Amino acid sequence: MNSAARYEVLVIGGGASGMMAAGRAAEAGKRVLLLEKNTKLGEKLAITGGGRCNITNAEEDTRVFLSKYGAADKFLHSAFAQFGTKDTFSFFESRGLPLKVEAQKRAFPATERAADVVAVLAKYLKDGGVEVRTGVAVKKIVATDERIEKVETSAGDFSAASYILATGGVSHPETGSTGDGFAWLKELGHTVAEPTPTIVPLKVREGWVKELAGVSIPAMKITFFVHGAKTFSRTGPLLFTHFGISGPTVLNSAGKVADMLQEGSVTAHIDLFPELDQSALDKKMTELFDANKNKALKNILKDIMPPGTSDALLALAGVDPETKVHSVTKEDRKSLVELVKRVPLTITGLMGLDRAVVADGGLPLTEVDTRTMQSRRIGNLFITGDMLHIQRPSGGYSLQLCWTTGFVAGAQASSTF
Repeated sequence: MNSAARYEVLVIGGGASGMMAAGRAAEAGKRVLLLEKNTKLGEKLAITGGGRCNITNAEEDTRVFLSKYGAADKFLHSAFAQFGTKDTFSFFESRGLPLKVEAQKRAFPATERAADVVAVLAKYLKDGGVEVRTGVAVKKIVATDERIEKVETSAGDFSAASYILATGGVSHPETGSTGDGFAWLKELGHTVAEPTPTIVPLKVREGWVKELAGVSIPAMKITFFVHGAKTFSRTGPLLFTHFGISGPTVLNSAGKVADMLQEGSVTAHIDLFPELDQSALDKKMTELFDANKNKALKNILKDIMPPGTSDALLALAGVDPETKVHSVTKEDRKSLVELVKRVPLTITGLMGLDRAVVADGGLPLTEVDTRTMQSRRIGNLFITGDMLHIQRPSGGYSLQLCWTTGFVAGAQASSTF
């Protein structure tokens, strides 16, 4: 293709925000081209939430919802007034994909299939007549006089009246999120905050954790210490992995833990029975022991310990699992109770960007008009989703940011010419 093929709106990136933006622009009657370097759309979206897709959070109070974005909340009220969480529910449910709400108001497709979310968006594009080109890599964005003129790609040159940059951040680079968009923003004169993994599992030193890989604790309390001084605690689910610990509670603690690691050695205690104090747990265990005196310890602990944890905890306590309950001393019982109320861990670091659910970094919000998602430097450029430097917790907040900014960018890019 020797001359640039022209469209009204050109979207770079076929992830969550890119598909939403392209679909919205087409819905407004514009001729839209969507370029995606992967061979199919929604690669990262298809693996979110372990393949279940935590599509949004059902918190209905917008102020409470936006407070989860920290310092960014003051920038986002206008965007969320245009497309908020209720709009996300309406968007997907009106297209045949009902949502369900679980703990911490996390919303998932009722089918529990991220692939179904991708399918709804793909149909949204098709119904709007969006021209989708997959397997097309953008090589360069050409701009003069603070406007983009064209993009040079592996399939030739393309131009448009407006451009939407939706290439995502740098978490899960195997899905194509390799930071290309950040490099283009810098070339266009923007500032880019260096990305770091913020919602990411933690690495631990203790080898016994590997034995529990895959075991999930539905409710526990974890307390973090730096140089032995208590810093903060969180309560919620936890997942043991072959390298350490994960799950929503841990993921949402990673940012603070990263700061603590800069100060010195970080340790943690896991309370497997946060609803009981040590005295109440000792009473409960005593009653269990009294009712099962002739049984092996390993067999009765399964009735009280979180599933899958009893053998590893007994080994950690230095107690033979074959020991008969009547042979367990009072001191051993109390030591076991103390252990499960304070399971010790040594935090050695955070996993990298390849394991990160979300990484921060990207375009500072002072360089984009968040009422429109329009660049303050390049007049016909709009930026969405993980391209923006916004810290957020897990629990549906990242994808909602994609739906909101994608919708706003698609709508506003369609009204600027």
